Amino acid sequence: MRALVAAGAAALLTVTVAACSHGQNAEHGTPNVVASTDVWGSVASAVVGDHATVTSIVHGTAADPHSFEASPTEVAKVADASLVVYNGGHYDRWMEDILGNAPAVPKVDAYSLLVPAQQPANEHVFYDLPTVKQVAEKIADTMGQADSAHAADYTAKADRFGEALDTLAMAERAIGESHPGASVVATEPVAYYALRNAGIQDKTPPSFANAMEEGSDPSPADVAAVLDLINAHKVSAIVINTQTESPVSKRISDAARKAALPVISVTETLPAGMDYLQWQRKTVDEIGAALASAPAPTR
Repeated sequence: MRALVAAGAAALLTVTVAACSHGQNAEHGTPNVVASTDVWGSVASAVVGDHATVTSIVHGTAADPHSFEASPTEVAKVADASLVVYNGGHYDRWMEDILGNAPAVPKVDAYSLLVPAQQPANEHVFYDLPTVKQVAEKIADTMGQADSAHAADYTAKADRFGEALDTLAMAERAIGESHPGASVVATEPVAYYALRNAGIQDKTPPSFANAMEEGSDPSPADVAAVLDLINAHKVSAIVINTQTESPVSKRISDAARKAALPVISVTETLPAGMDYLQWQRKTVDEIGAALASAPAPTR
């Protein structure tokens, strides 16, 4: 991961967590859910409705969930939560560190729900709609056990949310079926699952993707290989993570525009004013529009 919580903060986490208890919102007497990012906070909100408060620690596209460091106040919020929803898979390692010192806090780890068929695993499971559906169901089940008076409502809301995800998944597959042989190159493997579920090939060299994901500079040979895919029109479009622009990603996006290849923008947290379903619908629509306007790739 690009950055880890500083070792010196570990002791602070232990002290802060030990001082807290979890379960109810002290002021309102209602369950309180804490999510590592606004993506998972939106999923939780769709399930709990107005029966619980939801707090997202990382929010807005200006933040980088990889390198976030929690403050003592945020550590306390996690330790006092009725339920914590987080990505897992070392994506939000800072949350894993906090929870390591608060083992009694109920939690939903999205990465742990990834089905074996999705291996090799990619940490950006918030783009994997089947996994997100399981997260919603797990939230409903966990909250229902703690708040039995609203258990049926949690389940009903999770079911409705899951139906909306199924509709989006069908739209993803339809894009791939409408554009057989479509392929992309990506500055980071953020939308890995969306592309995979749609049947769109990602031709990004693995060593390039790994370097970009870790915040390192790819080798000149890897950059040249990506530029060749773009300049020779060997891909249909490129996918840019606009949340972590670097000189390399800018060079890639500039090359795509010069080659008249569509650019698909993705993020790791929610754009302003959008909930999870709206965000994913925007992504699906953008992928579909990009492939519809893409020049036919060369072989």
